[in-house]
Amino acid sequence: MHAVIVDCAIYREGRRTKGPADFSDALDEARATGDAFLWIGLYEPTEKEFDHVSAEFGLHPLAVEDALNAHQRPKLEVYDDSLFVVLKPVVYEPESDAVTTDELMVFIGDSFVVTVRHGEGAPLAAVRRRLEAEPEVLKHGPTAVLYAVSDAVVDHYIDVAAELQVDLEELETDVFAPAGGDARHSAARIYTFKRQVLEFRRAAGPLSAPMARLASAGVPFVHEHAQPFFRDVNDHLTRANEQVEGLDRLLSDVLSAHLAQMGVRQNDDMRKISAWAAMVAVPTMVAGIYGMNLEHMPELRWVWTYPAVVLLMAGAVYGLFRLFKRRGWL
Repeated sequence: MHAVIVDCAIYREGRRTKGPADFSDALDEARATGDAFLWIGLYEPTEKEFDHVSAEFGLHPLAVEDALNAHQRPKLEVYDDSLFVVLKPVVYEPESDAVTTDELMVFIGDSFVVTVRHGEGAPLAAVRRRLEAEPEVLKHGPTAVLYAVSDAVVDHYIDVAAELQVDLEELETDVFAPAGGDARHSAARIYTFKRQVLEFRRAAGPLSAPMARLASAGVPFVHEHAQPFFRDVNDHLTRANEQVEGLDRLLSDVLSAHLAQMGVRQNDDMRKISAWAAMVAVPTMVAGIYGMNLEHMPELRWVWTYPAVVLLMAGAVYGLFRLFKRRGWL
């Protein structure tokens, strides 16, 4: 168990206190005093490792199953003995400009908080340190932990959305560059970017309902005065969702404009090809007529026939060239 337990501590009046090393004894001690709670953090536990924790804390089997299978949508579930919240932190990788999502589950109940983390994108050590530095907040018990974790995840949504906005501006600059950028790969880049934004939306969008519910009164195991704090988190989440939706709309517009731009370039290419084909067709036609070897062609015996025909072909080609150039075909 020590391999999956990241941290385990008892908090009394908002301050970390020493307690038994075994979390079962620590939970009994926290419940015995009535003014403390236990916060235990787990990282990617196996079913066997989590069985002991779920039995000790009385976690619902369905919630335990969701916590072990890290493929859940953000949600809020209320059970008899606990409250279960699923969050999906978003990770932005600057090296590859890619967006990935991890999962974070939070159980809160009678004098305990259990956090289960899947992936490297949601370290809670910084959240725990920040809460321990604010005992006035932490003294509100498990609700304070749920608020701090949700706030950290949602605030990071806004940071990632800002990074994606910068990437989108760079993509727009490249797609609409005068030289056209790398047109062969622009559509693939836009589509890849759109997939990343979709992954972001799957993490942030479904979280709106759980946050709105936490911001209202009457949710079990949530402190009665916590609604304003969760409303603040919900406001930040709304802002993040609006940014993501804006990115998605802009990407659709960029893709449509890129495809239209490609169509215009193809039309320009076709005009150029047609213009050159027309200029080649005129001398070909003249040469074909005088290459038929007919006997009754008076011009064949005229001394100026050859220069006249060459001059005619050159003049016709030059005239067509000036015409196409003036109309923008060349």
